Amino acid sequence: MKTLEQLDPETSQIIADENDRETERLQLIASENYTSPAVLEAQGSVFTNKYAEGYPGARYYQGCGPSDRIEQLALDRVKTLFGAEHANVQPHSGSSANMAAYLALLQPGDTILGMDLAAGGHLTHGARFNFSGKIFKSFFYKVQPENQRIDYNLLAEQARKIRPRLIIAGASAYPRTLDFAAFRAICDEVGAYLMVDMAHIAGLIAGGAHPSPIPYADVVTSTTHKTLRGPRSGFILCRKEYAKAIDAMIFPGLQGGPLMHIIAAKAVAFKEAMDPAFSTYARQIVANARTLAQILQDQGFKILTDGTDNHIVLIDIGSMGLTGAEAAERLEAAGIVANKNGIPNDPRGPRVTSGIRLGTAAVTTRGMKENEMGVIAKFIGRVLRGSCDPAELDNTRRAVAEFCKGFPVFQEL
Repeated sequence: MKTLEQLDPETSQIIADENDRETERLQLIASENYTSPAVLEAQGSVFTNKYAEGYPGARYYQGCGPSDRIEQLALDRVKTLFGAEHANVQPHSGSSANMAAYLALLQPGDTILGMDLAAGGHLTHGARFNFSGKIFKSFFYKVQPENQRIDYNLLAEQARKIRPRLIIAGASAYPRTLDFAAFRAICDEVGAYLMVDMAHIAGLIAGGAHPSPIPYADVVTSTTHKTLRGPRSGFILCRKEYAKAIDAMIFPGLQGGPLMHIIAAKAVAFKEAMDPAFSTYARQIVANARTLAQILQDQGFKILTDGTDNHIVLIDIGSMGLTGAEAAERLEAAGIVANKNGIPNDPRGPRVTSGIRLGTAAVTTRGMKENEMGVIAKFIGRVLRGSCDPAELDNTRRAVAEFCKGFPVFQEL
């Protein structure tokens, strides 16, 4: 980055600071990961210069030959990776992918049923202050208070009462396996579409560490980062019968020119996820999360759902006299990056919360395994059960940085 350093030293320094932050700290935010150098190279390529409105073979600009080829490559790879009939790799994000899916299948005012935000759902699953809650009549299913898990019998009863036009399976803070067959059966009974938002678990699905929604869903949306370890963006998979409507809603319905440099980076990420070694990686993510949850539980932390099936570990720390916001700030001061998170029936608001969310995708990318989860758990216990004295937290931060030196940011598959 010598050119940038010479042209704009301020920006260059900020990027260098971010590199140091990502290298020297434990990244435990469940929605974050590290891309490979190859993904970064594709994302920073000359494709950033190209306008390519339309789709391969049907562009509105000249000079789109390479753009057609790279988008078709990404499409072919993602369909093969997930076994899908149709794909669209132009969505700029998971949220825009969700919006396109809704508007392709539904009319404004139609009823949708998604997981309650307070139970682990996402803003775009019907939250009243999100576009999904403003455009559609949204209802929510929750989790059971005794085990924080979905009760599919209660979900079926709710669906029979409200007769939704679409049911959303997927979450941003649900540590257990989603039963896509149960969702499909409920949708068939009430005449609803099934949309699966697999943003968090896409990499686990690609690696065979979580069941696939493809045999059951009408439409599947996802991001390309998180466990899939690609650039920050999105994509849609669907059955052939919905392909025309989905494509038309992305362009010209919602977006203009696609980001061809991001699509190039997606193509690289899909190729990496097709490597047999990616399956080992995905399964290690889950093994690490289960180990981390168990060790923290052994230390006396209250782990929601009593464990995890994926990359997410949720901790209820309200009984410790801490809020989620306080815990996240204390952890960051000690070099451990996590996020505050609401828990089911949380008495505190979303800016405070009673929980924190941990994820193991990024540390697994660095090559950490079960033994290292024990070290991480000790760091967390030291910070959250120990002194909040800045000097003590700084001591832990230095220990974390030293620990991280043994694990380069990206390990080749």
